[in-house]
Amino acid sequence: MKHALIIGTSGGIGAALADHLAANHDVTRLSRSETGLDVTDEASVQAALADIAPVDIAFVATGILMPDGERPEKSLDAVTAANMARTFAVNAIGPALALKHLSPNLTDTGRVGVLTARVGSIGDNRMGGWYSYRAAKAAANQITHGAAIEIGRRRKQTVVVALHPGTVETAFTEGYTAPKVDAATSAANLIDVLTTLTPEDTGGFFDYAGKRIEW
Repeated sequence: MKHALIIGTSGGIGAALADHLAANHDVTRLSRSETGLDVTDEASVQAALADIAPVDIAFVATGILMPDGERPEKSLDAVTAANMARTFAVNAIGPALALKHLSPNLTDTGRVGVLTARVGSIGDNRMGGWYSYRAAKAAANQITHGAAIEIGRRRKQTVVVALHPGTVETAFTEGYTAPKVDAATSAANLIDVLTTLTPEDTGGFFDYAGKRIEW
């Protein structure tokens, strides 16, 4: 049986991804609350990924909108170093460490989807605000793109991409009025996209429908 790895299964999307893949994969589920994984601590990430079986498909589904009790900044006046550093630690450094320690365990045709967000697109930013979250997701996109290039040099059939899941009904989006889909539907969409992309698509940034998003 093929092996799937989901990093971030305590979140709604991560849990739904793991449940969906469990129908035909042996699934390793990792999260802070379930397994003690701290994606901002390299020793924790290394220990969690050191002895896992070769990975056929993986999703990095960790992330925070802002530190607990904080809201995305509406203006530059609201930016603080502490909130920005924490947002970057989870949303950008975390995926970088996950990719670093996951990559040696990928199969020759392994696929990795790093969940970022459309608001991380610089070209698509017409509203401003949300400085920490936007910048951290843009950084995660760059990290994913670079990792795809490096991993692809060694394993030419791999696919490593940044994915925008849309607005999903989870605790993460509670209070936001944008149209939402349920986590199970989002998971099915993301898996469909990741499994149908080709090695020529590696390093790209795609939405839940498989459409490219500008950087």
